[in-house]
Amino acid sequence: MQSQRGFTLIELIVVVVLLAAVTAMAASVMSSGLPGQQLRGAAREVAAQLRYTRAQAIVSGKPQVFTLDARTREWQAPNKRNGKLRDGIKIIATGAQVEQTAPDQVAIRFFPEGAATGGRIVLQRDSAAWQVDVEWLTGEVRLVRGKAGT
Repeated sequence: MQSQRGFTLIELIVVVVLLAAVTAMAASVMSSGLPGQQLRGAAREVAAQLRYTRAQAIVSGKPQVFTLDARTREWQAPNKRNGKLRDGIKIIATGAQVEQTAPDQVAIRFFPEGAATGGRIVLQRDSAAWQVDVEWLTGEVRLVRGKAGT
């Protein structure tokens, strides 16, 4: 007599339960990392728009301005580029006082030779932070992981 090979109902249920548990754990790990990824993405976006503004100043031969409103989280760059950072991101921005047009707004001006008025934009969420620095002499834009509260 030949024995039949296969899985019992209990074995199948155990496998399904294990798959559900692993999926739930993976989902919680991925969702907890999501705010950090969003914060880094927002910092990269700001840095990219600052670099674009600098490039436009050099190419056009005319000063160009990047503005960011910390209250509304809206930014503007040359050539009608604009956007808004996600809710939940705290913005601490400093720049040249002469460029500040409103209390919660920072403006960084780039000049045709590549220099800038300089500034720092810190994006925070919970205990994570990213810092975008603009050097005044060279106009270089750097993105650095920061500390919340800086």
